[in-house]
Amino acid sequence: MTTTTELPYHHLPTENPNQPISQKSLLNLLTTKCTTSLHLLKQTHALILKTNHFQDHFIAGSLIKSYSNPFHNPSTSFLQVFHQVPNPNVFVWNSVITACVDNNDPCLALVYYSNMVGSNAKPNKFTYPVLFKACMVMKCVDYGVQVHCHVVKNGFMDDGYVRSAAIRMYSSVGRVVEARMVCDYGEKDVVCFNAMIDGYLKCGEIESASGSFDSMTKKNVGTWNVMVTGLVKCGMVEDARKVFDEMPERDEISWSVMIDGYNKNGCFKEALEGFRAMLREEVKPKKFVLSSVASACANVGSLDQGKWIHAYAKQNSIELDGVLGTALVDMYAKLGRLDLAWDVFETMKRKEVSSWNAMIGGLAMHGRAKDAIELFLQMEKKRVQPDEITFVGLLNACAHGGLVDVGLECFDRMQDVYGVEPTVHHYGCMVDLLGRAGWLAEAEELVYNMPMTPSPAVWGALLGACRVHENIDMGEKIGKMLIELDPQNGGRYALLSNIYAKAGRWDDVKKVRTLMKENGVKTTTGRSTIDIDGIVHEFKIGDSDHPRAREIYEMVEEMIVKLELEGYVPKTSEVLFDIEEGEKETTLWRHSEKLAIAFGLISTSPGTPIRVTKNLRMCEDCHLVIKLVSCVYKRDIVVRDRLRFHHFRNGKCSCKDFW
Repeated sequence: MTTTTELPYHHLPTENPNQPISQKSLLNLLTTKCTTSLHLLKQTHALILKTNHFQDHFIAGSLIKSYSNPFHNPSTSFLQVFHQVPNPNVFVWNSVITACVDNNDPCLALVYYSNMVGSNAKPNKFTYPVLFKACMVMKCVDYGVQVHCHVVKNGFMDDGYVRSAAIRMYSSVGRVVEARMVCDYGEKDVVCFNAMIDGYLKCGEIESASGSFDSMTKKNVGTWNVMVTGLVKCGMVEDARKVFDEMPERDEISWSVMIDGYNKNGCFKEALEGFRAMLREEVKPKKFVLSSVASACANVGSLDQGKWIHAYAKQNSIELDGVLGTALVDMYAKLGRLDLAWDVFETMKRKEVSSWNAMIGGLAMHGRAKDAIELFLQMEKKRVQPDEITFVGLLNACAHGGLVDVGLECFDRMQDVYGVEPTVHHYGCMVDLLGRAGWLAEAEELVYNMPMTPSPAVWGALLGACRVHENIDMGEKIGKMLIELDPQNGGRYALLSNIYAKAGRWDDVKKVRTLMKENGVKTTTGRSTIDIDGIVHEFKIGDSDHPRAREIYEMVEEMIVKLELEGYVPKTSEVLFDIEEGEKETTLWRHSEKLAIAFGLISTSPGTPIRVTKNLRMCEDCHLVIKLVSCVYKRDIVVRDRLRFHHFRNGKCSCKDFW
């Protein structure tokens, strides 16, 4: 029986009662089970005190490290442990300095280093890399120079890892000359050269990075990975691919960097192709690669591939944590499978704020405003602190659900209750909320009263509302202003043209198109994708390149006949050209989402749901057509456009014609 003074040790290792517990057993506990259980960590701490192992500096330093684990919400607990250590040695000092940096307090790390020096404890080569990191996080080169002086004074400049940390610190603040001087000190070291190449690339000095890379006689896989990573971050994906293809050997990081690079630069199909190549080379993907591929699946609409990733994670016992779990929630939500997104969310053992945000954002995208708000209330009960992204999701949910009063309340609570300062994104959501509801005057007043300069996106939200509610005067005023503010954005011209076209002002439409040509601006081509048996098919407006193009257009003709029998009348105001009505109708029927749905009808058996992803906002005519197709062909059709999800069933849409 346990008492209040004796802690229960039933989770702790059982050893011979006649022999004291060993240092090895305690260290094993601290580095394994204690990393995920604060309760067990406290038990182990008590055992360490009871058995006098706290006098062992290695045990004490490891205990500090365990308490500093962000999983335990450490606050100052690791500092309390440190201050109980008698005569701390260098390992203990290094442990507390590292703990400060790991818990986002780099300034405190420098304070403890100063205390360390003042106590006559001698730093070692493991002390300085973390100090350089602290200076890098603070972007304080003056402190970095002082740390550098201490490194020279104490004779650690010959250590490659210390020098590489100094190189990263100098590069992070753009001081590449000093970084190069550190790199060139002493013997040539591959670790230092890797850091130098990374520094050049982060500072945008591509030629210097390439020169250093080419001059290296000995390169390891890390060198190649640094080069590929840097080029990808500079947006030079094709150059990164060339370097990747030249690699004599690749590890999991190499593939991860290339796949993630494709993703971040919008090359989603290439990301999936890279993943398949990785599997062919029998490289086992880890959670970071899987999360990148999940994002690619979401963007191309590949549900089958996404399900495979989920199944692979299960089969290989890969935890659905804040990285992979959140990526899968986001993926399923964007692929129209809220049920599967919810299943993943519910099975996640550790939900981070990003996980809640992904689920709230998914519900918002599908127009499930009340469910998004209910989930936020659950988040409050769990005492998860919401952030800026949480409220972007909530406000979007209110906008898509037409919940103006609830949206206004959320906006007020964001700052008053949670101390989250509204950003330009939140104001953009509010303008969208008011504009969609037809409160154009209130939306315009909000824009003029914003505490920061309205971004083009904010004005764009108001312009979109003017188009929906056919407010020609306000739309013309904002449209012209937006073109001056954002002259290279083709979407602004398209919206203004649409407003003029609806009003029958064809001369003004021509003027806008002429202005676009003069400014060298092109509108984004509409593209729609559909996943059939794991293969993603992409269609552009008027596409005739598909192998089954003839069958697709035959199905389009059949759709026209059947829909006209149901009373379909084309919304020709969506065509931004002053042409004959017959030509306008033909143009409308060549829209990419209609072609994708026609392909879905001829490629799947009756009753099979059809899922399409569109890169732009769906036009009103396509929306009307798909509602009728869902009824006539008895199909559930899910379309994700740039703004939200549309679930079509029996002639109705989940958006209730509000998008």
